[in-house]
Amino acid sequence: MSRKHVNKGTSPRKGDLPTKDCVVCGRPFAWRAKWARDWDQITTCSDRCRGERRRKGSTGEPAP
Repeated sequence: MSRKHVNKGTSPRKGDLPTKDCVVCGRPFAWRAKWARDWDQITTCSDRCRGERRRKGSTGEPAP
């Protein structure tokens, strides 16, 4: 059976990773290896917020 995840060495602490604020809910979210190539384009923290943004046509301003 093959491994799903490859050990990339010692991982940085979560507090040392870059963060952004979600344009839909305003919550901060941290960088993930999954987003490494697209970090500059990532603006929402989750699939749920991405769906909300598409439904409401958000202009990129955080919710009150």
